[in-house]
Amino acid sequence: MLSTFKMRLVAVAGVVAALASCTLQQSGTAVGGGSSTVTPPNIVWIIADDQAYSDFGFMGHDLVRTPHLDKLASESAVFPNGYVPSSLCRASLATLITGKYAFDHGICFNNPPEGIPHSMTTSFLDTQRPIPLALREGGYRSLQTGKFWEGVYTNGGFTDGMSQGTRHGDAGLRIGRKTMEPIRTFLAENKEDPFFIWFAPYLPHAPFDAVESYKEPFRGKGLSKREIGYYANISWLDDTVGQLMDILEKSGKADNTVIMFVVDNGWLPNRDGESFRDLQDRTLRFDARSKQSPYEGGVRTPIFVRWPGRIKPGRHDNLISSIDFFPTTLSLAGLSRQPDLPGRDLLPFLKQQASLPPRTVFGEIYYHDSIELGDPKVNMTHRWARKGDWKLILNDHNQGQPELYNLVLDPQEKSNLSADPEQAMRVSAMRNEIEEWWPD
Repeated sequence: MLSTFKMRLVAVAGVVAALASCTLQQSGTAVGGGSSTVTPPNIVWIIADDQAYSDFGFMGHDLVRTPHLDKLASESAVFPNGYVPSSLCRASLATLITGKYAFDHGICFNNPPEGIPHSMTTSFLDTQRPIPLALREGGYRSLQTGKFWEGVYTNGGFTDGMSQGTRHGDAGLRIGRKTMEPIRTFLAENKEDPFFIWFAPYLPHAPFDAVESYKEPFRGKGLSKREIGYYANISWLDDTVGQLMDILEKSGKADNTVIMFVVDNGWLPNRDGESFRDLQDRTLRFDARSKQSPYEGGVRTPIFVRWPGRIKPGRHDNLISSIDFFPTTLSLAGLSRQPDLPGRDLLPFLKQQASLPPRTVFGEIYYHDSIELGDPKVNMTHRWARKGDWKLILNDHNQGQPELYNLVLDPQEKSNLSADPEQAMRVSAMRNEIEEWWPD
């Protein structure tokens, strides 16, 4: 079982040596390239944890309360049709920090196979160049807070951080739920250099332990205990975002700080007493068509980017992906694009300097617990693609019938059109696109 994994680890020493040989340069590079004395922007990634794409005020939900996020969205370029390739939190976060799909970075699971310690699997990140490390070339300091699965924060290239090495992120999970002090301290000590903050509070993720004042507005509305707890935790998350923005304002750095928002994966509550099983026969406390699934409830997320005075607020129907965060962040920092990144640099579009051509966005779904480390194909359950109004899902775990949905006419993905003779060419063409995207 470990043979493939050990082969992968052989490459680590060479990669680390190559990274060590790179000279980290303090740069005055202007945004978009070229030499300049203009200070590059600070960059903050806000990463919500287990929240459905619909469950925000700015996405039109009639119950949830997200005034702070709504305000940020009103000042941002908003993409309601954003996606994460994988609806499993560790794989999704690894894609954000590496800018690569899970089949490339290798973190295509939450838990390793039975008998293999979590600590052994953090070595996958050693073969990559995570975004905090890449930003050091622009003189950036970086702070990790919140969820981080890959061991101690320095494994991710962060200069500062909270997590010390265990599953989920140990001390990092205190951010928002218990304290915001690490961010205040980081900004107080970081007076000159541009900074990058990974803000990934463990919210609205269970446990649903928000105080009663968050739960009270949702009582008496016919909601289950689980739904009340989930909506209350969303309000709690929103308040942590308000606290973050207050800290940035008081530091005097908010105006030159870019805020990029995404959710790691969707989550839909099932009713109290309902029980679902996943593909590994694990009991789920959420709707089976959300987290860990290829459906919209799992992989779709709103994405927004805010930069006062530089990015014009507005809503855009373009399809984008969390795979775009890495190249866009490099561009914001005035750094050169890495040639091996599959995502798009969104900055020219955000600054109204270029159009954003139509595209197909792709994704890959994996088992929660790895079957074999280092072999994504063995761990894969589904591959999917969205192109225009259409979405195709390939059921790789059992070689089942593909699923084709028109998301405009059928946003809940209830009517599978893959067997319709009139859609045969569409199914074939989209399948071919997925096969061309997926490596041999």
